[in-house]
Amino acid sequence: MQAEPKKSLAGQEYEVEVGPVAHGGHCVARTDDGQVLFVRHTLPGERVVARVTEGEEGARFLRADAVEVLTASKDRVEAPCPYAGPGRCGGCDWQHAKPGAQRRLKGEVIAEQLQRLAGLTPEEAGWDGTVMPAEGDKLPPGEVPQWRTRVQYAVDADGNAGLRHHRSHEVEPIEHCMIAAPGVSELGIEERDWSGMESVDVIAATGSQDRMVILEPRPGARLPLVELDKPVSVMRVEEHDGGIHRVHGRAFVRERADGRTHRVGSGGFWQVHPMAADTLTKAVMQGLLPRKGDMALDLYCGVGLFAGALADRIGDKGAVLGIESGKRAVEDARHNLAAFDRVRIEQGKVEAVLPRTGITEVDLIVLDPPRAGAGRKTVEQLVKLGARKIAYVACDPAALARDLGYFRDGGYRVRTLRAFDLFPMTHHVECVAILEPAAKGV
Repeated sequence: MQAEPKKSLAGQEYEVEVGPVAHGGHCVARTDDGQVLFVRHTLPGERVVARVTEGEEGARFLRADAVEVLTASKDRVEAPCPYAGPGRCGGCDWQHAKPGAQRRLKGEVIAEQLQRLAGLTPEEAGWDGTVMPAEGDKLPPGEVPQWRTRVQYAVDADGNAGLRHHRSHEVEPIEHCMIAAPGVSELGIEERDWSGMESVDVIAATGSQDRMVILEPRPGARLPLVELDKPVSVMRVEEHDGGIHRVHGRAFVRERADGRTHRVGSGGFWQVHPMAADTLTKAVMQGLLPRKGDMALDLYCGVGLFAGALADRIGDKGAVLGIESGKRAVEDARHNLAAFDRVRIEQGKVEAVLPRTGITEVDLIVLDPPRAGAGRKTVEQLVKLGARKIAYVACDPAALARDLGYFRDGGYRVRTLRAFDLFPMTHHVECVAILEPAAKGV
């Protein structure tokens, strides 16, 4: 006999006291009967009316939006963006919180993840508990940092560019994104008709005037003639293979960081905040303190940002091996690092390539894995190399905490941890952890 489908609770409203922040841009609350709610658009300590957006009877938790604030937090502000709020644009999580409160919330998430997944207190992680704003991001009340140098606009059925609702394919048409960098805003994407397009991805390079638009047409649609307010390169996503191909202009943008120019191909990874690449490179190099003649690894190396910084500092007698899975990123990294004779870039997954290199010992390791983290298998490979110091760059506190636990199991401890607010108004945060063999701390 087939079980009856569980009843959806979407639309159900509860009056709740809001508890602590949780990883993912929401806070935790409970209904009178103990049901857990993950509530967006609220802050710890508030009393709100929460309307369920996802979940069914008997679910472990429900997702909800705060649709009415009964008792407001002192950290609450009027959201400066007209598209923020329940059922609207899902791009930002904390438009309704003061900038300092946003950073405190992110710090609380990092601390909770470290404790829960790695068993570490902030003190044990060498962290003072603060999340530092990027240079230039401290602005007067009501002003929003224009930091997002890459914006992927979705296109609705009428050809309007916009941003998607939270956990939804539904598009919120917008006239302007407040957190978009000036180089993105000046192209006037929101003013054009993009009929036939699925998405319009816009990149405004830092340190050059390079601008790129990547168009993804709907099946069977023709590419429009792109005439924007500034010179741009135009690329298209091919329907049959998902590859990105040049329509006109350069197939890359030039980004500037750590005193060097980096070529980044269409679709290639580069930090989105204009200050991020320099901020993270400085934190990594200050933590590692490279020496002349060191042997170093740069894992998940992208277009070679950290590999180049290491090569600059270890000199002609040192060597750097970078490993990156993306074919285009590897081509860019080899181009960007061609001046360094002692740098080699290998393509493939870290856990597969590293054993094939025959390397059994290194001095320094940098790893900047994707959001899922490096994982136990890779960490177990790394600890066997006996590095003097390891720099772990993380965009996800949960993955970082899990991997720090694996490093501890392998005999490494966290010497220092620093956190940077490189994604203002969102729940995302970047961390740099410096690890060393635990025996050094004895």
